[in-house]
Amino acid sequence: MKRREFMGYAMAAGAALGFPRSLGAGAPAKAKIDRIDIFPVIYPTAGYFKFFGGPGGSAGRAAVIVKITADNGTVGWGQAVPLPKWGKPDGALIPLSWTVNVSDIEDVGALVDEGKKRGYRHFNIKVAPDPDFDAALAREVRRLAPETFLWADANGGYELETALKAAPRLADVGVDVLESPLRPNRISGYQALKKQGALPILMDEGVVSPTDIEEFIKLGMLDGVAMKPARCGGLASCRRQVEICLEHGLMWLGSGLTDPDISLAASLCLYGSYGLKKPAALNGPQFLTVDVLKKPLRIENGFAPVPTGLGLGIDVDEDKVIDLMNRSSGDRLLRS
Repeated sequence: MKRREFMGYAMAAGAALGFPRSLGAGAPAKAKIDRIDIFPVIYPTAGYFKFFGGPGGSAGRAAVIVKITADNGTVGWGQAVPLPKWGKPDGALIPLSWTVNVSDIEDVGALVDEGKKRGYRHFNIKVAPDPDFDAALAREVRRLAPETFLWADANGGYELETALKAAPRLADVGVDVLESPLRPNRISGYQALKKQGALPILMDEGVVSPTDIEEFIKLGMLDGVAMKPARCGGLASCRRQVEICLEHGLMWLGSGLTDPDISLAASLCLYGSYGLKKPAALNGPQFLTVDVLKKPLRIENGFAPVPTGLGLGIDVDEDKVIDLMNRSSGDRLLRS
């Protein structure tokens, strides 16, 4: 990603947060925002993930960290994970899903083994556009992890005819759900896949607001939604989307955009508050290699404890933020 493009996304992300004039609930009634600091950063990554590939290798996970300071000294932190395209219970644990994204079946064993060594029991696979390869991939992951919840994500990569062939084949080899088989505007295609009934069909891309889910339900396009707070404008929108799924008896799964630590904490708080039981495809801990917290989030045996305490339940280390920003681009922080 070019520096100019990244800075553009950073500023857009800051604007998209829609900062209020006061700090809102939990802050003194007369507190006013005194300063907003924006830190554009790039989290280094480890391992292959197709969305981070670049001509020079892994480009890292771009993110924007925001610090809001009130006139009474109160500080709040937030995080956005821009893309060029598209109440919590104490002591709750959320199982995580390990991402298997390979171009050669021979690489599956080592990647699944790595996930198991780190305590993961559940796996999600990236599929499309080749149903033969996808079936072989799913079969191998199921063989290596027979008790796993196996989640196939096509990221809109199939054409309808191929998706109709792929869905029953994936079901036959042990896939549990199929996410985003088609582009979101292929309404009749989603209707056909849902009618086929080979696998539960979840939507992801194309679902930004609660209105989107309501319309897609009316059109009979889906069996559920993979939630991503960073994709749908934050926690309030995502919370309402979860509630709509519950109201209609639809499946909802927790997902993310390879969220760094602050954004990851927000997702964990949301999913924990609704008692998510199925494994969440939150692969930030799998691919990102640094943190900006005073006490990093713990991922133990494939489970992520829901943070507890005030706000998101985390403490940001501003020195780490500035160091990461300097290593990312050398730019000084942006203030407003």
